[in-house]
Amino acid sequence: MGFATDAIHVGQEPDPSTGSIVAPIYQTSTYVQPELGKNKGYDYARTAHPNRRALERTVAKLEGGTAAFVFTSGMAAIDSVFRLLRPGDHAILSQAVYGGVVRLTTQFLVQFGMEFSFIDTSDTAKVSEALRPNTKMIYVETPTNPTMSVSDIAAIVKIASAKNLTVVVDNTFLSPYFQKPLALGAHIVVHSMTKYINGHSDCTGGAAILARQEDADKIYFLQRSTGAGLAPMDCFLVSRGIKTLAVRMKQHEANGMDVAKYLEAHPKVKRVLHPGLASHPQHAIAKKQQTGFGAMLSFELGSIDAARSLLNHVKLCSLAESLGGVETLISHPATMTHASVPAEMRKQIGITDGLVRLSVGIEDVEDLIADLDFALSKV
Repeated sequence: MGFATDAIHVGQEPDPSTGSIVAPIYQTSTYVQPELGKNKGYDYARTAHPNRRALERTVAKLEGGTAAFVFTSGMAAIDSVFRLLRPGDHAILSQAVYGGVVRLTTQFLVQFGMEFSFIDTSDTAKVSEALRPNTKMIYVETPTNPTMSVSDIAAIVKIASAKNLTVVVDNTFLSPYFQKPLALGAHIVVHSMTKYINGHSDCTGGAAILARQEDADKIYFLQRSTGAGLAPMDCFLVSRGIKTLAVRMKQHEANGMDVAKYLEAHPKVKRVLHPGLASHPQHAIAKKQQTGFGAMLSFELGSIDAARSLLNHVKLCSLAESLGGVETLISHPATMTHASVPAEMRKQIGITDGLVRLSVGIEDVEDLIADLDFALSKV
């Protein structure tokens, strides 16, 4: 079946007891057992529930994984993956990852003896140079948040294979509609389902999709042991949102390209970072490994004052954290999503005070451009 068909039907079969086209929300904490030692597949909602298992089937199918597990947030999913490491293990991470990942690794997980190096993974030579005898994992965000740097997944997998390393890819910015890292050889994919997979800005959620059964067994153990599995109502919302993923991503991308081209031509914009533009330094890699370019972009205005002026004058674009919703969201990474990243590190990876991040929604693109045009006139 095709992608859109799978998104609508896998894990979303009609309720067998009533024929309801939409499966019910199993808003229960426990399940009655017909006799001692026997149950109907469920015993306690922390361990598993029908809404969670249904969503996990959908996500696993769309990413082409052996199994998937969904969590209370993207960070909970990412945390579970890093817990595959042991004290003394070393992991290489993309330099410009989401600020929460920097905080999790450098301020928390290091307390358990894990080691982390932040590298420009768009340069495979630097990835090879960063390898240590105790390296166990390469964690790639592509495109990166918010600098939109693209890493060659297949090339990194080749480096990792020679050393028997686990390759993890954060696929949040593109969704499985535009990029399938497991098909390129990655072992684990993570998502903040809060973003494109749900697409409606009304719940949080995360996912880890595994290519190998041994990793799936470990992640499930962590999910049920820590109690980080996604609740029934949130699973229902994400399952509802995922049905329109294909059509949403098509419109997101069309709008994203139009807005990127408009901004690139504007005299007050110094630089636009969007993998779909020929000016992007990794445009060729993106074209090779992606089936589309998505709707995330960043642009440089040169100063905090210019960025503040723009952000304070937009009307249609909503100044808010997060991304991937049907509405256009605009943010200032240096003081919002990446405020927890040390200033020196922000400077090194290009998160300047004048950088603005835009998650282009599916509104009429003429209205979005008019809103940005007005705000830029005030800069």
